[in-house]
Amino acid sequence: MFLGEHHRTIDSKGRIFIPAKFREEIIKGVIITKGFDERCLFMFSKEGWKRIQDKIVENPMAKRNIQRFSRWFFSSATMESIDQQGRTRIPQNLVDHAGLKKEIVLVGVSDRAEIWSRENWDNYYNNADSQFSEDQNAFEELGF
Repeated sequence: MFLGEHHRTIDSKGRIFIPAKFREEIIKGVIITKGFDERCLFMFSKEGWKRIQDKIVENPMAKRNIQRFSRWFFSSATMESIDQQGRTRIPQNLVDHAGLKKEIVLVGVSDRAEIWSRENWDNYYNNADSQFSEDQNAFEELGF
């Protein structure tokens, strides 16, 4: 399970240090791809990737949006390994997509981790914090 907020840097070769708690999940390899709705990246364990892959491909191929989404999502995906120092590499096209600069944030989101530029994460988190800390119905909408 991926949890927490972890501040890191990305080096000139696109490598990042993976938090030790995350490494336990991705020891067999990691899949990195574009995030759905924000300028971030999704990082899955092989098992987590298999679950999302199965869910996507079980949809009818004849649906145009399914095909378009599948092409977009899977074409940006890359399988990477973790080196002996606990780092993984992010390809340049994904670095560019997420607007990653020197300072980045890895965010645990239960079944995946997300990789954000520090600036984008701070903006996103501050907006979400304002919204959810003031919304008395937020948990009710989730069924709590």
